[in-house]
Amino acid sequence: MKYWLIKSEPDVFGIDDMKKAKREPWNGIRNYQARNFMRDDMEIGDLALFYHSNAKPPGVVGIAEVAGEPYPDDLQFDKKSKYYDPKSNPDDPRWVMVDFNFIEKFKEMVSLDELKAEKALEGMLVTQRGSRLSITPVTKKHFDKVCKMAK
Repeated sequence: MKYWLIKSEPDVFGIDDMKKAKREPWNGIRNYQARNFMRDDMEIGDLALFYHSNAKPPGVVGIAEVAGEPYPDDLQFDKKSKYYDPKSNPDDPRWVMVDFNFIEKFKEMVSLDELKAEKALEGMLVTQRGSRLSITPVTKKHFDKVCKMAK
């Protein structure tokens, strides 16, 4: 099993939206490294820390689970979508998405400041200056520590 951190803006799609949906495609990813994580490395059953970005404060708010194999992100072909990519070919799609299941909403957010202050989380990518990827791998040790901090 692998562990991840997935970011979403709470006013676009937050943990409460995920809880209500129960299962949701993680679409609109337009960064090659994040795409590669979804396409090449994620497996059904992997767990992800659900992170609210562009929030005050930002932080981890819950857990989701990879629920399906990667498949083409249909928004890349929708000319009305902000995620439209005119260079993507339907016969060889450039962008993929995976479905996630809601697992848990934390009672309390673990803020970015708390993540940065915790010595046991040193090296966690989301705490690094300039780390802006919407999907990053997380070690089991870091995943477990964040979950412990949330309880």
